[in-house]
Amino acid sequence: MEYLIEQLTVVCGADKVKRDEPMSAHTTFRIGGTADVWIEPSGEDGLCEAVALCRKAGVPFVVIGNGSNLLVSDDGYRGVVICLRRGLEKLEIEGNIIRAEAGVLLARVASEAMKTGLAGLEFASGIPGCIGGAVVMNAGAYGGEMKQVLTRVHVLMPDGAHVWIPVEEMGLGYRTSCIPACGGIVTAVEFRLQPGEPSAIKARMDELNRSRREKQPLEYPSAGSTFKRPEGHFAGKLIQDAGLAGYSVGGARVSEKHCGFVINQGGATAADVMELCRQISERVKDQFGVSLEMEVRTLGM
Repeated sequence: MEYLIEQLTVVCGADKVKRDEPMSAHTTFRIGGTADVWIEPSGEDGLCEAVALCRKAGVPFVVIGNGSNLLVSDDGYRGVVICLRRGLEKLEIEGNIIRAEAGVLLARVASEAMKTGLAGLEFASGIPGCIGGAVVMNAGAYGGEMKQVLTRVHVLMPDGAHVWIPVEEMGLGYRTSCIPACGGIVTAVEFRLQPGEPSAIKARMDELNRSRREKQPLEYPSAGSTFKRPEGHFAGKLIQDAGLAGYSVGGARVSEKHCGFVINQGGATAADVMELCRQISERVKDQFGVSLEMEVRTLGM
């Protein structure tokens, strides 16, 4: 590991490599133990070199963005966490085409689209993740989702190849894509939007964000919607009907404002969250015969 850290320092720079980094500082849940190594590679070339070094050394690694859909173990992560949030941030607009690197915040892309008079990303303006992660899980809200505006995705494959995958071949479904199965890393995406009036686009974004503030517990740390929507049902409604609004385990609690959210009400551990989710799933299954699947990604568990 020491030799790997030396090599990663050469590639990323001494200020972009940290040891024993607390993951609670890098997730919107504000939960998680330490990662052995945390790096922020600069640009796609830096990412490729860092990934190649980890693979050559046989050291586990994981790629993250803004940590907005991530629950990290209390024991942390034994390996290298590669963060794209501050290293892959290029964004360009050409006509009605937007190209953005994987570390660009989704809200920033939506804002730049609005300023340029491009419509189609209004639904994404309040989603806190980065572009890369949003594509991997086909993020969506208020009737919109990534596959509606995507044209192609640039991916670093496990064998080191760089490929553009057209949206038709991405296998985009409800909170899923082909990326996890193929083991690739999204490095950039391309959108095609439609011309629109900036004031109308902003008005729609403001309306959706107002609705979020009213209906979601944004005042507490969380990872957004905790469970995927079961076919024919809404997870939050099932949890509420099961009488679990406000139910808690340790510092983790089911939000009374929106039961689809498990929140960190203060001092929650990953173990608290997982036990609460287990009990929620068990209660919903027992009462309604519906199986809940977690939407939140876990690391180190």
